[in-house]
Amino acid sequence: MATIEAKALQPNPPVRTQKLFLGAQICLRTVAMATTLAATWIMITSKQSTEIVGIAFDARYSYSSAFKFLAFANAVVSACCLVSLLLVFLLHLQGSNPNHYFLLFLHDLFIMCLVLAGCAAATAIGFVGRYGNSHTGWTPICDHFGKFCHRVLISVILSYLSLIILLMLTVSSAIKSRQIPVV
Repeated sequence: MATIEAKALQPNPPVRTQKLFLGAQICLRTVAMATTLAATWIMITSKQSTEIVGIAFDARYSYSSAFKFLAFANAVVSACCLVSLLLVFLLHLQGSNPNHYFLLFLHDLFIMCLVLAGCAAATAIGFVGRYGNSHTGWTPICDHFGKFCHRVLISVILSYLSLIILLMLTVSSAIKSRQIPVV
């Protein structure tokens, strides 16, 4: 019992642990920023035109509010990842204060929820675009707009990858914020 209390009363964790945590934060935040930025770019540039029974049709991300939401959510999260990367550097320079890491936890939780909402919306619309809905009479469009659907699929997959990374960041920030010494 005395060793647990002694560990809780230590002002700073060992330097190796701090460096490992900082390295993991930098790596994960950089990858999350890159994947959300790539997902945004792929979604924004996804468009295709085709002719069906003599009539020209367009497919663009801007025609679907769910795809627009995913693109803009990814753009916001990419910018927030850059801000949080700078925040991690500042927190590392100031020392390990668990109260500051709680704010980082809230930040990570917010951007993770934003990506989750965008992924859910885009997945639902993508499913209808791929398979249709016979009950409502919606026919699948991916057999006519294969290139568009493929690019949207890549964007959604990258968004889910960033969601997993942001979940890991949220958990690590929560663990770091729980290291508040008991007085």
